[in-house]
Amino acid sequence: MGFSLTGAQVIFFIASVIVAGAVSGVFIGVTTNVTNSFSDKGDRLQEQLDTDFKIINDPDAIPDAGGYYSFYLKNIGGKKLLTTNQTFQLFVDGDIITIANYYFSDDSIQPGQVATIYVDNSEIAAGDHTMRLVGPLAIEDEFTFTI
Repeated sequence: MGFSLTGAQVIFFIASVIVAGAVSGVFIGVTTNVTNSFSDKGDRLQEQLDTDFKIINDPDAIPDAGGYYSFYLKNIGGKKLLTTNQTFQLFVDGDIITIANYYFSDDSIQPGQVATIYVDNSEIAAGDHTMRLVGPLAIEDEFTFTI
């Protein structure tokens, strides 16, 4: 009595079921990773779209209040914006302004609200300038003005 043809077919069937299960497990894992990656990227994109701001000054009439120039920042995004020296970096004509030389009127602003940025007069000479404000998630706004 030897090993029959039916026994060999059963062994091949069991082996093919095991291989098919392993391959489908790999496909499920890859599909899950791709789905999670798309979900994370969508969440980051939504957060970037909800975070937006604009400098809304008159470029020819920058207010001077007690040794500081005043610039107005409007939250045009869809969520609260933290306005601190740690969440924003300020550049004038490509040079970074140190955090000791500017501050915000409020710690945060809701959508549609405006905060004031006070920049030390010693940081900006008379003439034409370009200010770049870089905020959370590297969202930025550029503003050209004259002192």
